[in-house]
Amino acid sequence: MSQTEQVFLSADWRDLVILNYEVDPNLLNKHVPAGTVLDSFEGKTFLSLVGFRFCNTKLFGSLPIPFHADFDEVNLRFYVRRRNQSEDRRGVVFIAEIVPKQAIATTARLVYDENYVCFPMRHRIVREDSKKTAEYQWKIKEQWCTLTAEVLGVPGHPEEGSLEQFITEHFWGYSTQRNGDCLEYHVSHVPWKVWPSKAVRFEGDVSALYGVQMAEVLKRRPDSAFIAEGSPVTVYKGKKIS
Repeated sequence: MSQTEQVFLSADWRDLVILNYEVDPNLLNKHVPAGTVLDSFEGKTFLSLVGFRFCNTKLFGSLPIPFHADFDEVNLRFYVRRRNQSEDRRGVVFIAEIVPKQAIATTARLVYDENYVCFPMRHRIVREDSKKTAEYQWKIKEQWCTLTAEVLGVPGHPEEGSLEQFITEHFWGYSTQRNGDCLEYHVSHVPWKVWPSKAVRFEGDVSALYGVQMAEVLKRRPDSAFIAEGSPVTVYKGKKIS
C-alpha cells in the first residue's frame, strides 16, 4: 500500500462462488477503460460471474454502517491490466454489480461510478460433513436467478500459474467515468484458498441486465468454477488515471 492511499471501506468477503467463461475478446473491447488493456490467461479471455457475502463492512476502515454491515453481492466482471511505471497492475472491470440495499448501490455509484443495481437477494451456505454448498439468488422481474456451487474436502491455495490464481489475484479495480476518464482503485487481501467445483449451476434470464450476448454466454456450462474461502479485504479510494 502506498502511504498516500486512503481506506474507503473494509469488510470480510466470504464464500465466493466464481464461474469463469472463455469469451471472444471482441465481446469486451467496448467495456475496456481508457489506459488499460484486456488481460488474458494462456491467451484466453475470461468473463466471470461471482457471488459472495460482504460481512462486517466498515466505512474508512473503522466506521460500522448500521443495518448495512452484512449483505450479498453478485457481479459480472472481466480482467484488465495497466502498465504503471515499473509494474503491471492487474485489475477487474465490472459489467454490473448487484446488491440488495439501495443505499449501498447509490454510494458505490457516486464514489466509483460503478454500475451498481439493487434487487432482492438471498443466499444459502450449507456445510454437511466434507461437503459445502454455496448459493446466491437475486430477483429480476418476479424471476429468481440462481448461482450455486458444491465442493468437497478442504480448500487449498491455487497452484502457481493456475487459472484459479489468475482469477483471484487481480488487486486493482478500474471504472470508466461519465466523462470517459478511468478511475483506478486498490483492493488488498491475502491470497485465497479455493475448492475447485464441477457441481455448478446458473439459472435465470439476465439479458435485461447484461445484454443479450453476455446472457447467452452465461447459458453455457462454465469453463471453470470454484469456491474461494475469502478473507478480510480493504478497498481504497480511487484516483483518475486518464
